[in-house]
Amino acid sequence: MLRQTNQQPITALYPRLSHEDELQGESNSISNQKRILETYAKQNGFSNLRWYTDDGYSGANFQRPGFQAMLADIEAGKV
Repeated sequence: MLRQTNQQPITALYPRLSHEDELQGESNSISNQKRILETYAKQNGFSNLRWYTDDGYSGANFQRPGFQAMLADIEAGKV
């Protein structure tokens, strides 16, 4: 359930790179993912961007710190 607040909602951006992805080079790098996500957000009118990043964590591990922080903000109605 979303809570009504006077604050503008956060646009959550979540790049993640596992150790296995690092072997694929720059195309999958965190910096490249951030560039793509930020460009998309700006081109589509999304503002109040907040980054949630988990570098080097497996996607099979749901206890990633950035992912958990993003879920907490979603549950708090901030996103």
